[in-house]
Amino acid sequence: MDIDGIKVMVTGDPYPGEIEGYVRRGLREHGKRLTAMEITLDGADCDIHYILKRPFERIRRITGYLVGSTDRWNNAKQHELADRVKHTTER
Repeated sequence: MDIDGIKVMVTGDPYPGEIEGYVRRGLREHGKRLTAMEITLDGADCDIHYILKRPFERIRRITGYLVGSTDRWNNAKQHELADRVKHTTER
């Protein structure tokens, strides 16, 4: 089922309006990061799993370090990066 653009998978027998309430709660807590929900209803128990978007972060290996961004590097490390020889392959 799809509610407000959120994919919702439900296991169990919900009361009328119950699922919409869980989706509204998820949107209040997680906003636009919420993409899907898995809801399991078992009598009085309710188990909700939120599936969120995570921003993609590019990680590169530069001068022996795994980095996502070089903006926090000191001047010496920035110069080491600038002086680096970049190799290419011919195909």
